[in-house]
Amino acid sequence: MQGLKLDFQPQQITLAEHVAEVLHQGQRLARFDAAIDQAIESAPAQKKAMVNALQALRGVAKLTAVTIVTEVGTFERFRKPTELMGYTGLVPSEYSSGSRRATGGITRTGNAHLRHVLGEAAWHARHRPWLNKRLKTILPTLPAGVSEIGWKAQERLHRKFTRLTYQRKPAGKVATAVAREFVGFVWAIGRLAERASGAAG
Repeated sequence: MQGLKLDFQPQQITLAEHVAEVLHQGQRLARFDAAIDQAIESAPAQKKAMVNALQALRGVAKLTAVTIVTEVGTFERFRKPTELMGYTGLVPSEYSSGSRRATGGITRTGNAHLRHVLGEAAWHARHRPWLNKRLKTILPTLPAGVSEIGWKAQERLHRKFTRLTYQRKPAGKVATAVAREFVGFVWAIGRLAERASGAAG
């Protein structure tokens, strides 16, 4: 009696299923991207200007910019960058007793989603400053002063990331410290774009 022969190979079927799932997820992402584009186009002019301007920062592409603007709402409610830092929960906790004052880890009491995307963006500071194709395309379209802030952010944050790394600080603490300073540049660009679009309107 001859052995049973199958007309298919389980490995090929498994591979085909994985390929189909990858294609399916790619289509889902394309639909989400299209929905985000549509939301930006239909947004008020001031919000659209803020989304565009924030993309001058390295590590902030369209999705991150939309997230920041959505979570912050308006930058005008933060009188100084430290207030926005506190809102994100990226400021150190403090323990005081009499004349003694000690600081600990970040408070984590602010907007967790915003803190996450800012932390992810901060990791880009480990690379040397440079203008990629996306930045070269978008910077000329932005209000005066935005590109200067974006470039200053690249230089300053890279120096900080490098210095703290050479001091053998844990990678997580380095990224958190850089993210906290990154918020200051987000605030500066957000305020500038918000006021420029308001004046234009």
